[in-house]
Amino acid sequence: MPGMPRKAVLAAASIVLLATGGTGCTGSSGSGATDDPNAKTTITFWHGWSAPAEVKAIQENIALFEKAHPNIKVKVVGNINDDKLNQALRAGGSNGPDVVSSFTTSNVGKFCSSGAFADLKPFIEKSKLDLDAIIPKPMLEYTQFEGTRCALPLLGDAYGLYYNKDAFEAAGITSPPKTWTEFAKDAKKLTKAKGDSYEQLGFMPNYHGYETVVDHYMSQWDHSYFDDSGKSNIADDPAFAEMFTYQKKLVDDLGGFQKLEKYRNTFGDEWGAKHPFQTGQVAMQLDGEWRLGMAKDAGVKFEIGTAPMPVADDEVDEYGKGFLSGTIMGIAPQSKKQNAAWELMKYMTTDTEAVVSFANAIHNVPSTFDALKSPDLKVEDGFKTFVDIAQHPQSNTPPASVNGSTYQTTLQDFGYQYESGKAKDLKAGLKKTADQIDRDIEQAK
Repeated sequence: MPGMPRKAVLAAASIVLLATGGTGCTGSSGSGATDDPNAKTTITFWHGWSAPAEVKAIQENIALFEKAHPNIKVKVVGNINDDKLNQALRAGGSNGPDVVSSFTTSNVGKFCSSGAFADLKPFIEKSKLDLDAIIPKPMLEYTQFEGTRCALPLLGDAYGLYYNKDAFEAAGITSPPKTWTEFAKDAKKLTKAKGDSYEQLGFMPNYHGYETVVDHYMSQWDHSYFDDSGKSNIADDPAFAEMFTYQKKLVDDLGGFQKLEKYRNTFGDEWGAKHPFQTGQVAMQLDGEWRLGMAKDAGVKFEIGTAPMPVADDEVDEYGKGFLSGTIMGIAPQSKKQNAAWELMKYMTTDTEAVVSFANAIHNVPSTFDALKSPDLKVEDGFKTFVDIAQHPQSNTPPASVNGSTYQTTLQDFGYQYESGKAKDLKAGLKKTADQIDRDIEQAK
């Protein structure tokens, strides 16, 4: 998550990791967990971070782990994407990883159902971890699939609204919008046309706009991607038609698809200093917690405000929720050092000091209750918004599927067709898309 640039309050269990007395699992079916976690050994950890500050933060965490576990040395390999990871997990062998991480929460269904990541149940039970008391519910949900927990969250990303306070003041807007109706009015107030383009756009609604994708929008409506039988629900749940209708009207009201696309093509890179929110080209932006640090590093000339994204007009009691995702960690099923691997994974995902220090270093949201409440967490102006979103009971992420994010891609593809006007019949389009999603999932089983 780009840190990869990156509900109720519960008392989190305190995890104390000692240099001895590891909690090993022996004889668990297919786990390969027969190693002595107290024996001298070297394990390999693969991760996807590549920026110098991120790599440094990983190394600092590993150094603290090795100090607490002098018998375990960790070989760290960075800049590993999911393709490389999948190849290594399929191949196995002594050169492969023991502990792995991925930025792709939508692949958890694949990882768990295929056995690409080891089942963590025996390790969790042996360590007597009460995960419900340690980790926020949405993060627990996106690290398991159909009852199999094959991953744990390693920091999280929470998405909210960034707004240009100077532009708000100039437009006479006194507070961020809480409902989608208010949001549309503000977006229009903030838009200043300039010929066939814009001097300032209130908000870029197009799905190809940075982070304005279907699943990020949908998180702000009560919705269900699948029904109780596991079939796609997008044609039957009215929330989907409401969102597509709203987004299309916003596109039309702000100038139309073609005009917006032309303007979008003038934007700088999403991860560079010329991001359109940072340059003032757009006054409001849907984005993750990392944008705050990136915008400040870019030296923006205006005051930045942050807030949760708005919600449906009849769901205002759920205001404060948002889209969540994050990095996940797992254990390679072919590893012969799974007990030692678990010690590292347990440390990085549940030890409060480790989680807080890593969150501070890469400007991500912590993934445990204790870390979220820690006085050592650096909560700068604006960042608390995302800490609160991460703990909101209605914050959500799309459910895992046996074929990963394929169903989200299929729905997003329909979104591109509908917003551009190529698809005219919303009801028929959602039904056709639902049927395709069901066929794809059936074929993947």
